Amino acid sequence: QYEVSSHSTTHFEKRYSFFHTIRWHPLHLFLSDNEIETIKNYVPEALRNISHLLIAQNENEVPVAFMGIENQKLEMLFISPEERGKGLGKKLLQYGIKNYSINELAVNEQNPQAKGFYEHMGFQVYQRTNTDEQGNPYPLLYMNLPKNYNSKTYLDKFRHLSYNK
Repeated sequence: QYEVSSHSTTHFEKRYSFFHTIRWHPLHLFLSDNEIETIKNYVPEALRNISHLLIAQNENEVPVAFMGIENQKLEMLFISPEERGKGLGKKLLQYGIKNYSINELAVNEQNPQAKGFYEHMGFQVYQRTNTDEQGNPYPLLYMNLPKNYNSKTYLDKFRHLSYNK
């Protein structure tokens, strides 16, 4: 079983070093090692500016995933490599849609696995940029849920966030 809890970002930074150990390469092959290190330096500041930070912990209270939400926008979703492909990302996003009304996100165009995941979850691309938010040459795809998306119908079968290994 995994537990999701909402924490203040200060609490998260003090108690967990999870964001320092994120292995970016499996999904961010387009980034150099230097770019990954630069991004890691932005993470603490990004965490401080997120209104809602949800952390999934395993039975040993070790963080295995986190999701940041700001104004109905998914700002970040990270799943530890060991937990990918087990449904935790799907359950977190469904939880965010149901409880925080997530209806928008941005994903790197060079991350087709993430784009495919979000499309599978009902999101559609509505805008593309030539650069990322820091001005680097990594296009972003802005995605949203269609206006006729009925989260209640889609999410009824996911009434609670439990995750079994």
